[in-house]
Amino acid sequence: MAHFDTEYQRLEASYSDSPPGEENLLMHVPEGAKSHWHHIENLDLFFQRISFYMKNGFTCMLLGEIFELVQLLFVVGFTVFLANCVDYDILFANKFVNHTDSSKVTLPDAFLPVDVCSARIRDNAFVIFVLIISGVFWLHRLVKFLYNVCCYWEIRSFYINALKMTMSELPYATWQEVQARIVEIQKEHQICIHKKELTELDIYHRILRFKNYMVAMVNKSLLPVRFRLPTLGESVFYTRGLKYNFELIFFWGPGSLFENEWSLKPEYKRGGNRLELADRLASRILWIGIANLLLCPVILVWQILYAFFSYTEVIKREPGSLGARCWSLYGRCYLRHFNELDHELMSRLSKGYKAASKYMNCFLSPLLTVVAKNVAFFAGSLLAVLIALTIYDEDVLAVEHVLTSITLLGVCITVCRSFIPDKHMVFCPEQLLRVILAHIHYMPDHWQGNAHRYETRDQFSQLFQYKAVFILEELISPVVTPIILIFCLRRKSLEIIDFFRNFTVEVVGVGDTCSFAQMDIRQHGHPAWMSAGKTEASIYQQAEDGKTELSLMHFAITNPQWQPPQETTQFISQLKERVHREATGAASDTHPLSLSESEVHAKSKRAFILLSFTHLLIPITSSSCPHFRYIFAFSFCRTDARTVSSGSSAWEGQLTSLVLSEYASTEMSIHALYMHELHKQQSRGELSRHTWHRQESDESSDSVPDEVRSEPNPHSRHFPRSHTFPTTRASSHSSSQRRYSGPTTVVRSARGVPMGGWAEEGQAAPRHHETLPEESSEDDMPPQIHKVDAGCV
Repeated sequence: MAHFDTEYQRLEASYSDSPPGEENLLMHVPEGAKSHWHHIENLDLFFQRISFYMKNGFTCMLLGEIFELVQLLFVVGFTVFLANCVDYDILFANKFVNHTDSSKVTLPDAFLPVDVCSARIRDNAFVIFVLIISGVFWLHRLVKFLYNVCCYWEIRSFYINALKMTMSELPYATWQEVQARIVEIQKEHQICIHKKELTELDIYHRILRFKNYMVAMVNKSLLPVRFRLPTLGESVFYTRGLKYNFELIFFWGPGSLFENEWSLKPEYKRGGNRLELADRLASRILWIGIANLLLCPVILVWQILYAFFSYTEVIKREPGSLGARCWSLYGRCYLRHFNELDHELMSRLSKGYKAASKYMNCFLSPLLTVVAKNVAFFAGSLLAVLIALTIYDEDVLAVEHVLTSITLLGVCITVCRSFIPDKHMVFCPEQLLRVILAHIHYMPDHWQGNAHRYETRDQFSQLFQYKAVFILEELISPVVTPIILIFCLRRKSLEIIDFFRNFTVEVVGVGDTCSFAQMDIRQHGHPAWMSAGKTEASIYQQAEDGKTELSLMHFAITNPQWQPPQETTQFISQLKERVHREATGAASDTHPLSLSESEVHAKSKRAFILLSFTHLLIPITSSSCPHFRYIFAFSFCRTDARTVSSGSSAWEGQLTSLVLSEYASTEMSIHALYMHELHKQQSRGELSRHTWHRQESDESSDSVPDEVRSEPNPHSRHFPRSHTFPTTRASSHSSSQRRYSGPTTVVRSARGVPMGGWAEEGQAAPRHHETLPEESSEDDMPPQIHKVDAGCV
């Protein structure tokens, strides 16, 4: 293990989400005041079930669990029956059957007798092995089903008795309403005895404890999910099976890093035995990889059978469905904010689905279009003749392979049509990419201005992949997953140990959480994302791609009743004020004549982007409903949906809550666009300054003309900002320079390229605009990193 070293450093910070003086508070509740929900031991699981239960209800969840058990029995039993109990020679008319009463062959004639079928099953060792494994798994699922039914009934009682919500109201309630009632009943029932009051962030931390860790590890490129293959180039492989194994290793499996749902094991919080823990983790990953390798045949057969039974009918009915796209599992993890629930994420990505599909359809190959049109013509001609003959005489269908030919020709035509673009489609990738950004909130810098390039399209396809690719990846996952675990993840064991030690903090009343989920600008902010002068984070502590800042804004807008710390409140208020000022036309208090041409252009562009989205708000503010007059103020004050709907009917209150939710989504889209535009302009401004200083230092003083020496601002005159300047080239910057005690060494960042490793081919793309000398070996890394003040950039 001598080759292990790390890039992560210990965070010397403690967080407390409790009011002052209540850090070690243990609530005393009189015996008579205790309720059935007093002091719930596993609040993480309890809150997860509440959030999952909200949109389904007891009956739906019960039926879903029952059908999953029946589905497993059906897949296994039906497959064994098809493999051992059917005489396919009779079915395919290769063998004649003597009938005394009829000359027609019926379907039961192809079924083997029971004794023959059972004998074939007993003689097949592989079938017996599969049945045993399936039986054990089914019994495990049955026990889990019985346990879940009891839990679902308890959650149902909690909604009815504690939250005072009927099952008929549940499908129309928003999560914010449910969460507000949970915060209120904490005062009465004391479901958490370690805190007097629960906050919205406490609830999110408990529901998303492990998912926040996964989002942070993807953000810091710690998980091995990106690979450079010889023929395919850079690819992403992240499937449900691989994700399951990651969670099994890190969070809840035997020997995992956590001793329970809310606490990291004490030995992983200390750095003294990190090498020993890394060896132990590497050994555990190896054994889990070997277990995956041994179970690979069974899992692979199950994946193939499940995919066959699930998608065959869909492909027959809609052959073009495989050409449709979906958000990849990696895309959902990368685009996820810290502290974002599943339904919030899927709602946001679903709103960007149509624009993402249109963007990907802009890149249809003209050559492929010509081929597809002609193939569709020939296939359509043959299909038309066969259909005409069938209409004339239905006995044509009895001819061998005629029905198969009609089916295959129909599939061929449908597939060809997917490669033929709409003749009315207008090629506008930049506008579409901006609309996509308004919903997904994350985008690498080098995509902007390059939306028309195939490199951008290929990188975006890693987030928005074909459904057929998704199915194929799931099918090969049992084979690839053990390889990744044994040869890729095992080498990162020390980095993983250091990550959990450095970025785990204990919150009173919540337990151990990922420090990135605190959304603390001071500890994890990025100077290039409006956190300059507010953050003390080193390059290792900074979240990439503005994850901290965007997550903070998303959580504050989604939960307007949340009371963040004072410095966080100032950041949110200043950003909202700037967005409001520029959206309403007051781009700056400075007189336009005092601004440079580039500043006027930048402010005008930001104002245009914001105003282009304000038309979405006009139908809301002009509504005749009297309660909607509060909605416009929702952006800049903390308004509770229940306060807005007070005094109105239940239906009007539900409608108002839904409208407020849509308005919050639009508001977040505006803030995301504004922050990306500021980040883009700031990066270009830094590069312009760095270019001037570098060229100025290279030239001798004798070669500088006198008129340039006397120019008060030569940068603005001779080196204007250029939209074509390569922003991915590294340049030095003193405010973000890392200083070490000991030998002068530069350590590569935890993320060398933007967006989880994306960069333009042949170009370096550091996020922090600093010159990176030759990469040193991991053994030469400095023992300690000194934080430096990241001033305004």
